[in-house]
Amino acid sequence: MGAMSARPNTEAAARQAENTAAHRAGFACFVGRPNAGKSTLTNALVGQKVAITSNRPQTTRHTVRGIVHRDDAQLILVDTPGLHKPRTLLGERLNDVVRTTWAEVDVIGFCLPADQKLGPGDKFIVKELAGIKKTPKIAIITKTDLVESKALAEQLLAVSALADELGFEWAEIVPVSAVKDQQVSLLSDLIAPLLPESPPLYPEGDLTDEPEMVMVAELIREAALEGVRDELPHSIAVVVEEMLPREDRPADKPLLDIHANVYIERPSQKGIIIGPKGKRLKDVGTKSRKHIEALLGTPVFLDLHVKVAKDWQRDPKQLRKLGF
Repeated sequence: MGAMSARPNTEAAARQAENTAAHRAGFACFVGRPNAGKSTLTNALVGQKVAITSNRPQTTRHTVRGIVHRDDAQLILVDTPGLHKPRTLLGERLNDVVRTTWAEVDVIGFCLPADQKLGPGDKFIVKELAGIKKTPKIAIITKTDLVESKALAEQLLAVSALADELGFEWAEIVPVSAVKDQQVSLLSDLIAPLLPESPPLYPEGDLTDEPEMVMVAELIREAALEGVRDELPHSIAVVVEEMLPREDRPADKPLLDIHANVYIERPSQKGIIIGPKGKRLKDVGTKSRKHIEALLGTPVFLDLHVKVAKDWQRDPKQLRKLGF
């Protein structure tokens, strides 16, 4: 009997090996044409609203990173703006940002909605991706809750065939529904092993490394775009001037004062943002305040002003001032 006990317990050995498996940490970015579900997926993975979601192009202007903390890995999601044909200086800058980001991340996730055929926009992006040799690329079929299984199967085949055609292979092809939380954790499981071995790069509590003021500005901008996207899709920039705790408040009833300016390009746009009798601006304040309070976990007093920054998208000085 004595000899038996010398034999290693395979289960314990496997557990032991698992515990000593190296921790991984690294960066991933989701790419895809506008409305492919990139921001919603970021939020689902992180479990909190960190990237702004919108069904119009070019709303995610800042590199909002969501951070997924796992026992075995830390995944930092970098949100790049969409790649598109530039019409303005801002457009060119955004495209440069995209290519630089792709070259620097550890994994690229290409998002394709299950309910839309592979279009020229998708092919343009995948062709660009094919040129980035070293980085593993995952194809993510999003919004699977919107289609039947037959349509989903066709989409999976189409995305696989496109890679063959361009002479590369997807590291994984994963269908997910961020809205229904289906396969989101599987996606995280598939990305984790592709990251380099590294200790965590951010403290446990961090969900994003964007300064809070930038995230607050994004939430205000999202609310300001609601309902006026057709008229002013890219003409709105938001700058948070200051965020200060209100003095003389009891410790159990804090209040944060936030003063922000909503910039538009032309005086004629002022009325659109403010709305009849100031109603629209008031709605913007109410809506964004709820999101800001949820994000910061504290009651907020939001003071919004609309200002004109003439043709800011074409003026390098203004672009810098507005944080681009």
